[in-house]
Amino acid sequence: MKNTEEKFGEEVLDACIKHTKEVLAEQLPFIQGKKYDFAPQFKDLTVQLYLVGVMQQFYDQYEATTTDAQEKAFEALYHMMIRDGVKAKRAKKQAAFVKKMSVLDDGDEALALALGYESKPGDHSLAEVFDHYTDETRVSKGMWRDYDRGKTILLLGGLLFAMAGIWFVTIYLPESEGITILAVGLLTAFLFITPVFLIGLLIYRYKIRKSNRSRTSSH
Repeated sequence: MKNTEEKFGEEVLDACIKHTKEVLAEQLPFIQGKKYDFAPQFKDLTVQLYLVGVMQQFYDQYEATTTDAQEKAFEALYHMMIRDGVKAKRAKKQAAFVKKMSVLDDGDEALALALGYESKPGDHSLAEVFDHYTDETRVSKGMWRDYDRGKTILLLGGLLFAMAGIWFVTIYLPESEGITILAVGLLTAFLFITPVFLIGLLIYRYKIRKSNRSRTSSH
């Protein structure tokens, strides 16, 4: 038999998750009509941070401090993911990641969490969060698509150059030892990966600087 405190805790958790899903259902139509170009990873993280803020606001009425309410909110996010079919190990890892990303380098709370905590019925607070990042190149879908494409090019290109180096040594220097053949393969792969990586890094920095200049001029 569960004691009264445990039963009350489960009832509050159920009510919190139900309330949070209702808030999300109310907020989603305000962002679905906008053609945001965000990376899926960023979009999911932003929504989850926002929901933690909503959950923290809900738990404020039951917990002694705001810190306690926020801890309960992260726990509630974990349980909500479990109920949505996410495996426990993955849900635990994601909840920990969301908690880590909830605090910025300067110690401030993430915008999504703060606006979720301050949200009110009928407002457009989730859309307000996304609107804040519309000019941020680093979270755009295009940037992450280029990143994934770049990883594939580096992997396949490095592998092909390594195989070419190994083939060259095997054919023209058949007396070479195995460690020499391996070293040549790694060296040829390195000779391909290094310049391609540096070129990609320069392109990335150029896009970031261009984005920063655009935001500065717009203000």
